Amino acid sequence: MPHALIVVPTYNERDNVRGIASRLLAALPGAELLFVDDNSPDGTGALLDELAAAEPRAHVMHRAGKLGLGTAYVEGFGWGLARGYDYLFEMDADGSHDPRYLRQMVALAEDGADVVVGSRYVPGGGTENWGLGRKLLSRGGSIYARVILGIDVRDVTAGFVCWRRAALEAIDLPSITSNGYSFQIEMKYRAIGKQLRVVETPILFVDRRVGQSKMSRAIVAEALIQVWRLRLRGR
Repeated sequence: MPHALIVVPTYNERDNVRGIASRLLAALPGAELLFVDDNSPDGTGALLDELAAAEPRAHVMHRAGKLGLGTAYVEGFGWGLARGYDYLFEMDADGSHDPRYLRQMVALAEDGADVVVGSRYVPGGGTENWGLGRKLLSRGGSIYARVILGIDVRDVTAGFVCWRRAALEAIDLPSITSNGYSFQIEMKYRAIGKQLRVVETPILFVDRRVGQSKMSRAIVAEALIQVWRLRLRGR
């Protein structure tokens, strides 16, 4: 199997991490996990340390506080690049991203894709257990970003992505300015600006069953504004 790292940010995911870790390790033999925990008040970090002590393929990065999704991925990707991983994944910790898609995403990357997006909005993709408001927010946000930025990625806000190490090196991670919902948009925008090959593959996104969503009005507002900043700054 390819030398792959799955980066999973966590904040108050104690009830989810043990199950998702076992599913990820089983789904992609040879891959390793990096949990990036933002000092979760519910003890997620301590539980992850126990898990990593018993499983050599699992690693934990502890951060001082709730510093945001974007910086968690940037630091996690930096950790992985420094250790020579060939493919680096980003995934949620809540089980919404099904590990069964990992193999097909790696296969597409091995076949020449620089970035493989697990997409809800291509034929065969979709969502499960979402209300109308959540569907409108997600689809509307994706269309909004695509139109303003002029990019042809149908699920531009997707958070289940496989990156070739060369792709991450090309987009200059330390200069990423987005941190919340807009982080996903900026990453794909930069990839296209570098003329990287971005491929979408259908996934079924299942709403979390345990815990609370991290989405907030502030995160949505940041995304609305950041899209225009990216447009004005250019690729």
